[in-house]
Amino acid sequence: MSTPTPHVHDENGHRVVVLVGNPRPASRTRAAAEALAAGLGATPFVIDLAEFGGAVLDGSPEVDAALETVRTASVLIVATPVYKASYTGLLKAFLDRYDNRALEGVVAIPFTVAAAPIHRLTADVHLRPLLVELGASTPTRAFAIEESALPNLDAVVTTWVSTELSLLPLAGLTRV
Repeated sequence: MSTPTPHVHDENGHRVVVLVGNPRPASRTRAAAEALAAGLGATPFVIDLAEFGGAVLDGSPEVDAALETVRTASVLIVATPVYKASYTGLLKAFLDRYDNRALEGVVAIPFTVAAAPIHRLTADVHLRPLLVELGASTPTRAFAIEESALPNLDAVVTTWVSTELSLLPLAGLTRV
């Protein structure tokens, strides 16, 4: 992972960041979140928390840079697999490093990959309140996909983008 650069923007001046809370590096969660960003017409900066390991708890210059990158995102896709009917502890430990309202001005999309249909609401029931508590705006439905639907990821992304893109208050993001 490269060190996050707080001043990287796309051609429209937006900064799309994918924050991956899966403890496994290069996970399906990461690939699916990158596919959503691509569906929004963005080339995101990806922060894969698995690459930080215990430094998420203890801190490091790389974790501090990642925190700043997330804090200054225009659009933040917060992606996690469903663990114990919620988000991962790794993601929670990272987000706990922020003060309340630290993500004001960030438009966040809660994103989950679930093993079972019973967990489809995890992003809305558990992850969205955490992001709102941190000050992020969450104007769209969460993106929730079951593992069994991952082979049809492109179609799921296309459907989500066709209904949710207009809710994102950012000019220039266009469906690809």
